[in-house]
Amino acid sequence: MNIPILRTKRLILREFSSNDFDAYANMYADPEVARYISSGEPRDRVTAWRSLATMIGHWHLRGCGLWAVEDATSSKFIGRIGLIGPEGWPGLELGWALSRDVWGRGLATEGAQRAMQWAFNEFGVDQLISMVRPGNLASIRVAKKLGMVLQEEREMHGGPMLIFGRLRGHV
Repeated sequence: MNIPILRTKRLILREFSSNDFDAYANMYADPEVARYISSGEPRDRVTAWRSLATMIGHWHLRGCGLWAVEDATSSKFIGRIGLIGPEGWPGLELGWALSRDVWGRGLATEGAQRAMQWAFNEFGVDQLISMVRPGNLASIRVAKKLGMVLQEEREMHGGPMLIFGRLRGHV
């Protein structure tokens, strides 16, 4: 499987490697980062390892997946952005999670926009969703900046989840 490398002005979206694990595990151990993801609980290293393995496997099973995100200047790992659609999901999700030290700089929007372009223009999907907890105002803003609109609210991972969506269009 050849996982594409995507670039923006400030980011590189690339394949995960084992060298990313410590930074990835530390990111998900941060209660503020974990608060709005899945169950909302910080992940221990074992759970983080399983999550990383699942993301890597998603590329092989679905032909798309989540990229490791690194700062284009420093090459520092800062998070993950991309597509995920496990069994039982309401659609192919465009998701993002970044380390707290880079929040508030527009990086989630920048990286997610590039991943969305790839999904629509190169991977060929017709629709993407983003699932956001109601209290996650920053991610709600990201979804709206990406041109997504609220489609529904449903229970997922033990709590309410807002489902935003966008059809293929000019991105």
